[in-house]
Amino acid sequence: MTIGRLASRLALGAAVTALVTAGLGAPAAQAHGKSKPLGSKSLAAVLTADTSGFDRNSHDFDVLTAAVLAVLDAKPNSAVKVLTDGSAALTAFVPTDGAFRQLAREVTKSRKLPGEKSAFTTVAGLGIDTVEAVLLYHVVPGATIDKRAALRSDNARLITAAGSRIKVDVRHWYRVTLVDADRNDRNPAVVKFNINKGNKQIAHAINRVLRPVDLP
Repeated sequence: MTIGRLASRLALGAAVTALVTAGLGAPAAQAHGKSKPLGSKSLAAVLTADTSGFDRNSHDFDVLTAAVLAVLDAKPNSAVKVLTDGSAALTAFVPTDGAFRQLAREVTKSRKLPGEKSAFTTVAGLGIDTVEAVLLYHVVPGATIDKRAALRSDNARLITAAGSRIKVDVRHWYRVTLVDADRNDRNPAVVKFNINKGNKQIAHAINRVLRPVDLP
């Protein structure tokens, strides 16, 4: 599939912002197993704390951070901005650099995994609206879902900030995978839980990028 076709199929339009705004009104504490008040450190603060830039560590989030900053630079009022507001409860499933490198290889039909900088260039080449849509598909607004809650959520269907759903699949009591809209590709698995634990905004690292459409 060409980058142009992929971009056209992923574009969600102006309704995204309204969907996110509506979703943020949902109660946050129900999905979190603790009654202790949650902090307000944002996920954006966590992501930007790593200033190393593109490197050879496939387990961190350099490509994701660059994608978020690119969207906010081009569209300051994008719904992605919610990641900078630590008072807004949400759960994000954040793809590692390795996940974005895999996506870039599949988009370009390359035999080799690209480096992180090259992977970001490929992702950015999909267009800002598409990058925005993909990022929002990884965010569940209005709920702080920690590891404990996630492991108890088998078959739950989460409404993302993009307005579509992802399904939680818990196997062997400890492995969480996410079923996205793509029927052919391998589903992302959570490889690290509770990033930014104790705050209203929490994240879990995943080893593949969630796909909002069924790609051939």
